[in-house]
Amino acid sequence: MRVSVGVDLHKSQFTVYYRYEGTGEGILKQYRTHRHGYEKFLCALRGYKAKGVSIEVAVEATGNARYFKNVVEREDVKVRVINTLKFKVVNESVKKTDKHDARTIAEFLEKDMLPESKLCSEKSEAIRRILKSRKLLVRAIVSLKNQVHGLLLGSGIESRKGDLQSAKKRQQILNVLAEHGYADATVKPLLETIDRLSEEVKKLEKVLIELVKEDRAVELVMSIPGAGIITASTISAYVDDINRFNSYKEFSSYAGLAPWVQTSNTTEHYGKITKRGPEPLRTAIVQIVLGMVRSRRTNDYRIMKRYKAMKPHKGSGKTIIATARKLSKIIWYMLKNDTLFDPFKMTDPKIQRIMFEMRNAAMELESIPA
Repeated sequence: MRVSVGVDLHKSQFTVYYRYEGTGEGILKQYRTHRHGYEKFLCALRGYKAKGVSIEVAVEATGNARYFKNVVEREDVKVRVINTLKFKVVNESVKKTDKHDARTIAEFLEKDMLPESKLCSEKSEAIRRILKSRKLLVRAIVSLKNQVHGLLLGSGIESRKGDLQSAKKRQQILNVLAEHGYADATVKPLLETIDRLSEEVKKLEKVLIELVKEDRAVELVMSIPGAGIITASTISAYVDDINRFNSYKEFSSYAGLAPWVQTSNTTEHYGKITKRGPEPLRTAIVQIVLGMVRSRRTNDYRIMKRYKAMKPHKGSGKTIIATARKLSKIIWYMLKNDTLFDPFKMTDPKIQRIMFEMRNAAMELESIPA
């Protein structure tokens, strides 16, 4: 006998439907998401296992799905995490209740018709959390700096963007206020808060560097001109395992850089990019493109020449996204083949051929005995 267990998981409780194979019947239970609630659920699973019943559990991908999966799999019970984007039966149901959702999940689990979502590794999850915390702190710093610029402007003091970048420059701002006879009671607390948050950002970056110091994917991505430790770590964390993407098209689609396509008969329509996928991954790839645009080393790269040719008639935004999609292909090949970024392959094919011929000629000269 087999029991398919559908779980509708929430923050404070989860609803469970135990569906008995071949009968179309089952029982509903509700548990709290604290220690005693999980223990009651696990006791129920143990009871089925003691009777020789085969059990499989399915749960939608939510914020606490990883914890739920880890707890249940300690009991040697397989847990499927559902891809909610592909499983529209629950999301678009006209009868949206926890009990109905749990029944539906159990029914589709019994028929083996659930689209699964792959959870990333524990290391990738840790990197993502560090990056998210850093992002929140950086946003707070930017907001505080904007407030300081506004206060200074109200005091008749013009400040530039870079005037608040370092602790030394921030102290200079306080000195200027003192010289003008303005009270620093409103500005000083903000600058002190910026100092504290900046220190916390540095601490997080140290932890991140230690965590990824032996990460081959980070090393490969950082070999691209314009890539830094943050963008490389972001790409590594959200790719997790490059082998789950069979082609660069799948990787570009996962990053949300592929365009919408609608085909009917002989008509094809291409729209904007889907933006379906991890936003941090897509942003990291775009940031590398912007870094390549600013770098002088990349002027002769084919990808940059294409960027410059497209920009006048496509506009900056569309051109950057098109270049990011092209870069995602390069990143996929690099990670898939475990190879560093090769500037030689980025140059014009004619130049490559000339350099290759020159290299062969030099090797032939070296082989001639004196």
